[in-house]
Amino acid sequence: MWRIGMTGSIATGKSTVLKAFADLGVPVFSADEAVAELYRGEAVAPVEALFPGVTTKGRIDKALLSQRLAADPDGFKRLEAVVHPLVRARIARFMDEAEAAGHALAVVEVPLLFESGYDYGFDAVGVTWVDPAIQRQRALARPGMSGEKLDTILARQLPQDEKKARATYLFDTGMPIDKTVEMVAALVASIRAQGPRK
Repeated sequence: MWRIGMTGSIATGKSTVLKAFADLGVPVFSADEAVAELYRGEAVAPVEALFPGVTTKGRIDKALLSQRLAADPDGFKRLEAVVHPLVRARIARFMDEAEAAGHALAVVEVPLLFESGYDYGFDAVGVTWVDPAIQRQRALARPGMSGEKLDTILARQLPQDEKKARATYLFDTGMPIDKTVEMVAALVASIRAQGPRK
């Protein structure tokens, strides 16, 4: 089975591309969704222990956590040391289950794939990208986003050009969405035609 990692900077269309894979029957996994689940369950106690007061109604309040991290940039490392191993365990389990089910490929979206420096054992990496002006426009249209917050996020991410240079597959999401979907479909068809990965 082909194990494909998907990454890209904020507001570059990762969710759109992941959905295109899913619509073709490819098993997909979102690290962001896994974190959201963990913040309602397994990660609540250890994160609350690190940052007392960030829990509301038994779950991690992401707005409160963001405020704490803005005031304590070193907190990101402590948070990641708790949350990342939990996410990695879920990713490994997902890929093993997809392979056992006989799928030709599975796709895992990890927003900070390159930044983490962790080797997930992917056979290939797809990178979403878009013109920086479009990226900024999309990001600033999100609820609760400000120019300052966006700049903080971008400062923690590798530049788009560096991600593109490391990619196996590139997805330009500045094109009409049907073009992006066509690119994904062509890639899936090509991998499935190759048969099982040796």
